Parts: sequence; structure tokens; C-alpha cells
Amino acid sequence: MELERIFSSPVTLKKLRCAPLGAYLDEFCVWLLSRGFSRHTTRLHLRHASLFNEYLGRRTATGQRLCPADLDDFFATYPSWCRNRGSLKGHLFRVRKSINRLVQFLSEKGLFVPLLVPCVYQGLMDGYLSWMACHQLSASGTLQLRAQYLTVFLRWLGPNATPEGIAALTATDVEAFFLDYAKTVGGAARRSMQAALRTFFRFCLHHGDIHLPLDRAVPTLRTYRLATVPRGLTEEQAVKVLWNVDRETPVGRRDYAILQLLFTYGVRGGQLRALRLEQIDWHKDQIFFDASKHGKSVLLPLTPEVGESILDYLQNSRPDTSYSQVFMTARAPFHPLPASSSLAAIVDRHIRAAGIEIAHRGAHVFRHAFAARMLRQGHSLKAVADVLGHRHLGTTFLYAKIDYDALRQVALDWPQEVSR
Repeated sequence: MELERIFSSPVTLKKLRCAPLGAYLDEFCVWLLSRGFSRHTTRLHLRHASLFNEYLGRRTATGQRLCPADLDDFFATYPSWCRNRGSLKGHLFRVRKSINRLVQFLSEKGLFVPLLVPCVYQGLMDGYLSWMACHQLSASGTLQLRAQYLTVFLRWLGPNATPEGIAALTATDVEAFFLDYAKTVGGAARRSMQAALRTFFRFCLHHGDIHLPLDRAVPTLRTYRLATVPRGLTEEQAVKVLWNVDRETPVGRRDYAILQLLFTYGVRGGQLRALRLEQIDWHKDQIFFDASKHGKSVLLPLTPEVGESILDYLQNSRPDTSYSQVFMTARAPFHPLPASSSLAAIVDRHIRAAGIEIAHRGAHVFRHAFAARMLRQGHSLKAVADVLGHRHLGTTFLYAKIDYDALRQVALDWPQEVSR
């Protein structure tokens, strides 16, 4: 039996095999180990699963399928009878993670039924996204972004997020929401919210839910594309970040390869997360990056430094998985880096470890540094745009707005006053 591989105590084994979930915990053990969880983590998940099983044994008939209400009841009552000696908050966090793994396993076996309660605004959201896809020919990435920001607005409406509630909106309501929202976010979020609201109200007008062009009520907060100073790392700072990575650990080898790619090619975080094993041509010393944000795909030389760092990670640190993406999470269950925030957290951690203080610490700081480095080396803006995958030169200006060294070379002395 699989549980004997993890536990030796007869008392613990008997407790684990109690009804109603005891018949499934051997298989749950295999499920955890097959996904790369260590024996220690597997043991912890099983102990927490036994707590949930103990609770179910008091109130649930054997074989009954579970639902979210069972989880809510468990976590509502568990703090009153748990025997944890440390921090209750930390303990509950760990128990919840374990129960989430158990629920995932039970869902695959058809033993957990989620309560699919649609949001009050789901009909509006589905209609809007369908209209955007069919009539505006929006890409999937654009649809995800619009849905993310529109959800904020629809939740703000609450129970009024219905066709009837939308029909009662006034221009003052729209303006008040947007101005309050704009106070708490940066320029990029404001622009995304503007686009989401304007296209949503155009959909509502097209659909007949409103009869006034409320898209015109969304304020325009003027921003200037070239008004701010570039937010990248300097050459010295970028090198310092690379040198401070501990390459003797599995996580360090992965992170070093990631940072080396960002430093060498200036790719976007999404391109790096999407990089697949077959996109690295070891025989021709080439690496291919898919297009991102309506840009161009790029095929670049695989430099020795990048090749060595990736090879070190693949041979010594990358977990054995069926995924084709190059970079995986460092902990089980192993899967590709899930979101831009995960990559940003990696970059931020190493910038802080290097003792560098800058306003922005995401993957994009290497992209700015790369563009500035190419310009200092004498490359044209067209060459920089091609490597960065930009279709328009105007986009490249955002990454190389100020080259102080070049400005010093062309600056003229201040003229002296001449009296006549």
C-alpha cells in the first residue's frame, strides 16, 4: 500500500484509512508523488487531508460527493478544535493549500462537484466579449485584458450590473467611477480601464441596453509618451544583478538563465515564459522568440553565455515534466511560470539582493537597459526595433528616450553675452 511508503505508525495509518475518504488516500498519495511533491510535502498534505477526513466522518455519509459548502463548513469549525501549537493563521494557510490539492484530486475522480453560481454580470460579460471577438476582431490577449478591467467596474456596480442597471447609468456615474479608480492606479491601468469602459459602452449602445453614447463620458487623462525618464537598469547594475545570483542551487540556475536571457536579448517577460525547448536550435546556435503584443517574431543568435546558462539549467535543475516550455516552477506541482507576476517576482528578488534601488523591478527594466545599450554601441533605431520585435519605430522611442552620453557629445557650450 502506498501510505506505508510515507508513514510507519499503525495509529496514523488507521486514521488515514477511515471513512469516508480513507479508500482514496492511497491513490492521493500516488497522485502527489507523481507530480513531483517531496516525501516531506506529501506527508504534510496527507496529514492535513486526514483532518478534513476526520471532520467529514462526523457528518457525511460514505461515498457522497463533496461540494464547496463542505469546505466552507470545515474551515468555519476547524479553528475551534485544531491542536496546532504555532500560529493559527499560518497553520490554516497550510491546511487550505493541502485541502486544495485534495479537492483537485477528487475533482479528477468526479468526487467533488463545484457550485457553479454565475455572477450577476456574467451575461453582460459574455455578450461583450463575444461582440469584441466577432465585430472588433480582438485577439485573445486583448479579450483577457478587457475582461479583467471590466470586471472591476461591474463589481463596483454590484447588483446593478445588469442590462436594467446599465440603462440607468448616467455620465456622472461613469465619470465618478473612473476618477476614483484613477487615483489608485498608474497610467497603464488607467489607459486599460479607459479602453475597457469605452468599448463596453459601445457594445451596450449597439446591443440596445443604453441609448446615449456613455463611452464619451469616460474621462481622458492626458499623458505624454516621452515625458518620463527611462526606467531601466544601467549596464553596471544589470551585470551586478547577474553576478549576485547563486548558481549552485536549482533555483539559482533557473533564475540565472532567465536573467541572462533578459539581459542579452531584451525580450518581454511573456516571450520568455512562452519559450519552448524546440525554439532553441543548438546545431545552428539560434533562438526563436514568438511575437508578442502585435509585434514581430525574432530569430536571434544563441550566444555562448546564454547557451551555457540554459544548458546548465536543463541538465541540472529543470524538473522532469511533459511541458515543452523551458522554464518551470521550482516547486511541485511543476508547470510553466503561470503569469507575468511570477517572473516579475523573480527579477525583483534578485535586484533587491544585489542592493539596487530603482522604482521599477520587473522584467521590463532589462528591456530598457538592452535598448539603451544597443544605442550606445551605435546601432540605429531600426536595428533596435527589429531585435525588440517592434513594428513601428515610435514604439522603440519608449525604451530609449534619453541617452545622456549622446546628449553630452552634441551639447553646445552656453553662449557668452557680447556687448556692443
